[in-house]
Amino acid sequence: MTLLPKNPTLPLPPPAALELSVRLQTLIRREITAAGGWIGFARYMELALYAPGLGYYSAGSHKLGAAGDFITAPELSPLFGRTLARQLAELLEQDIPDIIELGAGSGALAAVLLTELAALERLPQRYLILEVSADLRQRQQAHLAATVPQLADRVSWLDRLPDQLQAIVIGNEVLDALPVHRVRVDQGDIEEIGVIANDDHFAWACRPASAPLQQAVSARDLPDDYETEINLAAPALISSLAQGLTRGVLLFIDYGFPAHEFFHPQRNRGTLMCHYRHQAHADPFLWPGLQDITAHVDFSAVARAGSGLNLLGYTGQAQFLINCGITELLAAVPAADTARYAPLAAQAQQLLSPAEMGELFKVIALGRGITGLLLGFRSGDRSHTL
Repeated sequence: MTLLPKNPTLPLPPPAALELSVRLQTLIRREITAAGGWIGFARYMELALYAPGLGYYSAGSHKLGAAGDFITAPELSPLFGRTLARQLAELLEQDIPDIIELGAGSGALAAVLLTELAALERLPQRYLILEVSADLRQRQQAHLAATVPQLADRVSWLDRLPDQLQAIVIGNEVLDALPVHRVRVDQGDIEEIGVIANDDHFAWACRPASAPLQQAVSARDLPDDYETEINLAAPALISSLAQGLTRGVLLFIDYGFPAHEFFHPQRNRGTLMCHYRHQAHADPFLWPGLQDITAHVDFSAVARAGSGLNLLGYTGQAQFLINCGITELLAAVPAADTARYAPLAAQAQQLLSPAEMGELFKVIALGRGITGLLLGFRSGDRSHTL
């Protein structure tokens, strides 16, 4: 019988969810056995998050909002989407036909963007969504049908990206959910930290790192006894988008750092984090399939991967939203109207505060065929730090 690890500080999942996790754990154990007793953590993370019908993003549990495990900016406040829409409207004025959203979550961001762009008279010809989770795709379709039925004819879902793109591609908290490799430096040797299966639990085990990981780590001159994550999937995604982008912008919002901060000597155990019922912890082997697993983004690697594109801007989320007019949107609601103003002010505080999302989250834009300085980066651009 497969046993699941426990964590006394977290609420125990219901029996049906635990059964789902047991099935996923069995699948992962079989893969470890077939691979000779060890798999890289990137493969473990891929199965834990995306295994068909069993992974965290592939099964039917609620992930976003108060009833889920974490909250994203679009779920937190419509101010986020309304403000972002002003940047998109500026770009759409350059005759870019489409918006493509990668990983649209509940559909909340798409609904707010379409509503605000309609109000600004800057709707795209098409709003396309690429979503790998069939469960989330259904939720997105239901949410958009309920909230913006008048704009439904502009929205469609993609199974794969087109070979050529003329579009604004947006990804909010997408890169952090891509599988990462874990590595460590031990007395000058570079090892990959992978996963083995003991009798009743998963455990860490090291092997010599592959050539791509060796190359990625060697470039960093990391100290001894240093552990970190190398995300090969995020640069691969950016590179693929860059190759297909004939004209347009890649706009990604996520938590992370430039390389010199990501690989800081004091960050010697990496950034891997798990989220369950709005509590963060560091055990990715707890209840596989029932919790989110993430790692911070190396934005320097993202910028390098956009070979052939122009780096249009990089800054913190707070600066980007202020540049795009979030304070003006808040000011449009009379402060005397406490019932409306107070919740929006509290939401804006979470989006902007350095102690909340304002500084941890960054915004990066890469593009081709775009003229002029983008609205969101007209003040406080930090591209020089990448």
